[in-house]
Amino acid sequence: MDHVDLRIVEELSQNGRITMKELGERVHLTGQAAAARVLKLEDRGVIKRYTVDVDREQLGYPVHAFLNIWTGGLSHQPYLTFIATQDEYVIRNHKISGESCYLLECRFPSNKVLDGFLIDLNRYVNYKLSIVVS
Repeated sequence: MDHVDLRIVEELSQNGRITMKELGERVHLTGQAAAARVLKLEDRGVIKRYTVDVDREQLGYPVHAFLNIWTGGLSHQPYLTFIATQDEYVIRNHKISGESCYLLECRFPSNKVLDGFLIDLNRYVNYKLSIVVS
């Protein structure tokens, strides 16, 4: 990857809907040359997918929480199976090193729903809850 490829990735990270013509202008290439480079970056797996940044609060999920997760034993499967059923609330679940086993990011429509989630979660693991303030 050269500096032009890095600029292309940076531009696409800011706006995945940019036209190839505009992308080319920003990185000092023709639109056709920029499109060819984007295709090569996709083929090499540098660009994996294009996505949308959604404001979950406006979708009705204002409670934003991070949970450090500790599993009680060596088998994490009961926790992972539970989390797989909670895709309405779970944004990301990272297996991490350090004090805890996982870092779970979630969004909830209310504190009441969060409380119900925590009661269910506690059947599988222990956790430490942090609420995002801003």
